[in-house]
Amino acid sequence: GERVKTVNVQMSEARSREIGVSRSEIGQSLQMNFSGAIAGLYRDKDNLLPIILRPPLQQRQGIDNFADVQIWSNGIGRFIPIEQVTDGANTIWEDSAIYRRNRMRTITISCQQITGTADTLFNQLRGKIEAVKLPHGYFLEWGGEYEKSTRANRKLMSKVPYALSLMFIISVILFNTLRHSVIIFLGLPLILIGVTIGLLVFNQPFGFMATLGFLSLVGMLIKNEIVLLDQINLEIEAGKENYQAVIDAAVSRVRPVSMAAFTTVFGMTPLLWDAFFAAMAVTIMAGLTFATILTLVVIPVIYCTFFQVKK
Repeated sequence: GERVKTVNVQMSEARSREIGVSRSEIGQSLQMNFSGAIAGLYRDKDNLLPIILRPPLQQRQGIDNFADVQIWSNGIGRFIPIEQVTDGANTIWEDSAIYRRNRMRTITISCQQITGTADTLFNQLRGKIEAVKLPHGYFLEWGGEYEKSTRANRKLMSKVPYALSLMFIISVILFNTLRHSVIIFLGLPLILIGVTIGLLVFNQPFGFMATLGFLSLVGMLIKNEIVLLDQINLEIEAGKENYQAVIDAAVSRVRPVSMAAFTTVFGMTPLLWDAFFAAMAVTIMAGLTFATILTLVVIPVIYCTFFQVKK
């Protein structure tokens, strides 16, 4: 804000020590004369209201009343004029408010988008604002929704490696082989194809909600791949030749896997018109659609490659 006039009182150290008046006592007297002091609390039901003790209005307004301020001296046991312990006062200009963040003086510039999302506006403004040359000693940090989303994603992604490791261990225990688990996790990048296309088509940001949808997709795709690999094992145990077992398992899983995927996709459709959940809905719908179709083709190919299954 605009700078304001402030009265700067110059304390006389020598005379104050002789009389027995401290800096805090001078400050309390000035506060009492111009602002008032809290003398007690008044209870109004659940509210505590301060009782302010202060002089009449004509004694509180204007710097002309500065000389009339009286200070109690414990050394001599009486009130004395403030002029006896100060070297006068001068008027200076000061900032009306100083804002700090992490103990550093901060200027916050903010805006609100009229249409679209905050992420879209951020991407439009970021390059232009970061191109502004700042004076020496100044630096720029982004806050608002970008900062909150970044912090939330950092906390969320810090736990993802542990979750993926646990899922990998569970899949190894389930199939009792390492190759099946590797096949499952090699199919996970297929999610990115659908997610990228979906976010670009619907013009949605890959923010915190989209990240939640992406992590949900990982579990859904792993489930589909487990069902497919388990069916391959069942076909082989039934006595079929390996290549034919892979073909029959992939064909037999088309209907259940597709129905499970598309019921989820249709269930997420109402969220497309929700500003908060739209990115998550697009991520799940597009990612699951493409990943399901590709899984029924790519996973059998990877399986045949790992287990050297030939026609």
